[in-house]
Amino acid sequence: MKYTRFLALLLLPVLAVTARASDRGEEPRAIVITAKRFEFVPSTITLKKGETVKLVVTSEDVTHGFFLRPLKIDTDLVPGKTEALTVTPQTAGTFTAICHHFCGAGHGNMKLTVVVE
Repeated sequence: MKYTRFLALLLLPVLAVTARASDRGEEPRAIVITAKRFEFVPSTITLKKGETVKLVVTSEDVTHGFFLRPLKIDTDLVPGKTEALTVTPQTAGTFTAICHHFCGAGHGNMKLTVVVE
C-alpha cells in the first residue's frame, strides 16, 4: 500500500505533462518539400535529433522517388498526390535523400541534404 502511494506521487507530474500536451493537440512541425525536374525544393532541411517532424512531399511534374535510408524513407511521389511522412531522427549527421526513379537527364543530380543536429 505504501509503495502504491509512492509510485502514484512519482508518476503524477509525468501524467500531468502528458495530459497537457495531448490537450493542446500539438501537431509535429511540418516541412514542405517539392520534387521537380531536377531538384528538391528546398535543397537542404535541418532537423533536431529526437524531434518528430512531418515531411509533406509532393511532385510538381513527373513521378519521382524519395529515398533516405537513415530515416527509413522510401516512397514514390506521384504528381497531384501529397505524401505526409512522419519521422523522428535518432542519429545526428548529414544525410542525402535521392530521387530513385529515373526522371530525365538531370536525374543523378537530384538530391536533398538533411542535416540532423
